[in-house]
Amino acid sequence: MTNLRCAFAFGLQVSLALVAAASADGPSWTYDGHGGPAEWAELDPGFATCGLGKLQSPIDIRGAKAADLPAIRFEYRAEKPTIVDNGHTVQVNVAPGSAIEVGGERFELLQFHFHKPSEERIDGQAHDMVVHLVHRDGAGHLAVVAVLLDRGSENPLLAALWQRLPQAKGQEVRLDLELDATALLPADLGYYTFRGSLTTPPCSENVRWFVLKRPTTLGESQLATFGKLYESNARPVQPLHDREILATP
Repeated sequence: MTNLRCAFAFGLQVSLALVAAASADGPSWTYDGHGGPAEWAELDPGFATCGLGKLQSPIDIRGAKAADLPAIRFEYRAEKPTIVDNGHTVQVNVAPGSAIEVGGERFELLQFHFHKPSEERIDGQAHDMVVHLVHRDGAGHLAVVAVLLDRGSENPLLAALWQRLPQAKGQEVRLDLELDATALLPADLGYYTFRGSLTTPPCSENVRWFVLKRPTTLGESQLATFGKLYESNARPVQPLHDREILATP
């Protein structure tokens, strides 16, 4: 239980990093204009990695090398999470118990949140949205699974979330029904993987990225609902430098 409590505590720390602008005592950052991505590194000494780092995310995924990679085992469970509009995105915080396992390594699910359009690009192409599922192992390493979303059939999980969106920024609401994040995943779990960072300040470079190859869908009205809150909340793609991108066949 100790490791699970630590994972949940770290989830709260990640949440705080994502809501820096909503905090009166934290540096304010945005996605455009003054305080936007081009200025993040200058806003606070703790954000320096946003400008100096060589493993920054997101990236444009090109030239991935096919490799014999382990499958991602998703062990998510149904629960009543909390949802918050943190001033930068809609974020769902989950209790300990859900996890992924990759090549014998286990990462606990902490939270998931959304970006419009997708921060990741595949051969230069962005998608309508992306959901980032943020995980952590016992040593503090992060693993983020990115699920690309394109307009099409409505997603039942998003339908339930969007009906229960908080009415005010910073308000965290305990949901009145059980949700299973498995409903966000496509049937095909093939992926790209590479080393990277958080895509928000402080842009920490301790993240292992898994971008699922196959997009899933959300309805046109679901896309519009999020767009009313955040018309655009995606960091521009960052230089790849000498990183290698691997992919399942």
